[in-house]
Amino acid sequence: MEAAVEPDDIDAVLSALADPIRRRIVERLGKGEATVTDLSAPFDVSGPAISRHLGILERAGLITRERHGTWRTCRLRPEAVAELGVWLGGLRPDWDRRFDSLEAVLATRHDPTPATHHHDHQEQS
Repeated sequence: MEAAVEPDDIDAVLSALADPIRRRIVERLGKGEATVTDLSAPFDVSGPAISRHLGILERAGLITRERHGTWRTCRLRPEAVAELGVWLGGLRPDWDRRFDSLEAVLATRHDPTPATHHHDHQEQS
């Protein structure tokens, strides 16, 4: 059985992913390691701004950064993404029950009259 994900960890990850630039960085790193220069290329933001975004992602545990001489590379931490998936998956049974309950309520309230009336109104036009 998988270990429970700590609420503070999930809060940090969700907060980090709340920003569209950081989500795009994570999506890019999902395809493989990249340099900071590569990651900053698609965005019209300063180098220090990209560094701040990377720092937030790193503190949230989503990425790692390494220095190779003058190059800094970043990698996605797949285990962090998997932990988020486990947490989100844990919500599914509750939502499935809620949707099933809603479906049952809506089924008991089904009234074909409005649809028929709407259809009749269209024919009279």
